[in-house]
Amino acid sequence: MDAALARRIAPQLKPPPQSLQARTAYRERHPREKMRRSHANLAEAPKESKIGHSMETETELVRLLETLYASKNPTRRWLHCTRRDWIVAKLQERARAGARRALEVGFGAGVYLDALARIFAEATATDVADGNLRHAATLAARHPNLALLRDDILKTALPEHAFDVILCSEVIEHFPDSAGALAAMRRLIAPGGTLILSTPQRYSLLEIACRVALMPGVIELVRRIYGEAIFETGHINLLTARAVNEQIVGAGFRVRERFSSGMYLPIVAEFGGESGLRLERWLENRARGGRMDWMLWTQYYVAEPM
Repeated sequence: MDAALARRIAPQLKPPPQSLQARTAYRERHPREKMRRSHANLAEAPKESKIGHSMETETELVRLLETLYASKNPTRRWLHCTRRDWIVAKLQERARAGARRALEVGFGAGVYLDALARIFAEATATDVADGNLRHAATLAARHPNLALLRDDILKTALPEHAFDVILCSEVIEHFPDSAGALAAMRRLIAPGGTLILSTPQRYSLLEIACRVALMPGVIELVRRIYGEAIFETGHINLLTARAVNEQIVGAGFRVRERFSSGMYLPIVAEFGGESGLRLERWLENRARGGRMDWMLWTQYYVAEPM
């Protein structure tokens, strides 16, 4: 990496000085990573675009993370854990196929950082929100092969064709130019690499319900019903399956696999408990891949460069 490129890369957050010997040994084995970190103090942070939903404070970030994946509400917990588990399984598949270098674009609360560092030899994760980067710094300190960078995918300073796997989960719905972001990811992915993408379906029952639930006044009632942290989604660019597929192909990818999950039934989800969840699971299996697939919350894509 040359000095001009290094100056464009956003600053690397330096982890606490623990495990110094392990980090030093790793950098000696990976000169490119050593150079990238050594030039971090020369970098100028790019102006932020709205990529990912940034929490107001680190405390809110941690509360949200804990709430989503350990919710007392069976449906809420299932919706998020299903997505996490599907994506981790796909990451493991790519590692078994020989992928070594992974990038996560817009890591947010850091749900996948530990998995990326454990699964791949080299992992890079980018975000534009200071709170997200600070929250992830402690985790990065435990993984010498994990680099955190402030980088805007729409004007990325990362090297082209550098990553075997790119993960972008629940990001493109947060900013208007999703097509531009996918085109940038195409430039970053190595020949034979894999894009793993997830984003909500525009007309899913959950997204429709959220438009009502997150209205002023209503959101406080929803918080009382759940008894947990509830935040506005920040979804400004919800896409249909057709639109996502067109943007993926338009960016120069070929879709190899598509999946969907997340049946949500208002009232049933809030008050039905485990019985309600069993009904939602049954309906999800009936809807997936058919005419009612649009009702499911999350759409997933595994794609490769053409």
